[in-house]
Amino acid sequence: MSDPKYGDPVDETHTDDAAHGDDVVGRVNESLAEAEAASRDAVDTPPEHPVAADHAEHVDTAAHAEPVAPEHVETVAAEPAADPLYRGDDLALDYSTGAAAVAPAAGAVAPTAVVTPSEPVVPVVAPAPQPIFVQAPEAPRPRGNRAAAGLIGLLAALTFGVLYLAASLGFRAITGDVTGANVGTEALAALTTWWFWVPVVVFFISFWLLGAIINRGRWAYWVIFGLLVGVASYGGHLLGQLFQAPFWTLTAREGADLVEGQLLAPLAIAAFVIGREITIWFGAWVSSRGARVTEINNEAQREYERTLEAGPRLHQS
Repeated sequence: MSDPKYGDPVDETHTDDAAHGDDVVGRVNESLAEAEAASRDAVDTPPEHPVAADHAEHVDTAAHAEPVAPEHVETVAAEPAADPLYRGDDLALDYSTGAAAVAPAAGAVAPTAVVTPSEPVVPVVAPAPQPIFVQAPEAPRPRGNRAAAGLIGLLAALTFGVLYLAASLGFRAITGDVTGANVGTEALAALTTWWFWVPVVVFFISFWLLGAIINRGRWAYWVIFGLLVGVASYGGHLLGQLFQAPFWTLTAREGADLVEGQLLAPLAIAAFVIGREITIWFGAWVSSRGARVTEINNEAQREYERTLEAGPRLHQS
């Protein structure tokens, strides 16, 4: 349609239609401008979307074209220009979120992700439970009674010495050698002689040896075998007389005569009796303690057996 000439009548209907068409085209251009602005904001370096030349010509022509009725107006989408640097399928703009998604080019094959472990994969195996070694309790060592027999033997030997000295002073008092005036002096003098200490030492050794043999035995053993201690005490008296002589200054005949004269001496008989009786009574003390030690040993053994029957236990703190 040609532009109206000067002086020709102007069709108002056509003029209004042209103005309305210009308004529609302007809104289309504004929508395209807003889309380009949104794409630039969503992508850091978005590719520019050049407006195709034919589209520009179409828009420019539309501005000068004849007005079209609103019911015949169609929205024309802009097509990308055939620019070798522009790939329309690379960028897809999501107008709902304003984000741009890069799409693969047509005909391109998406690479397959291959996961290559940097280190060999070693399967994790749970460690096997380690055995717990529990030391078995040691069997209790039975307690003995020999040391107690030795200590009690010292008291028994002291008692033997006192009684032996008293018997010696008594026998000498009968003969008149010891009186009330010199009894103290004679007692102190006897403490420095061989005839007194040798029987005491022999009694202690024999008593302790018997206690070491009987150990925790009953008192009956002391009553029976106490006779041996009495015999040892008797021999200790004879040996004490030989040391008192002294025997190294005597001849064999003189030594034999000395021993023969002391075989039935009252002090020799007293040594035998005193040694025998003291062994019996002090042996009762030793056997009484041995019975208590035996009970302690039995209880320790029962506790050990109960521990073995119960088995090992784990104590948690």
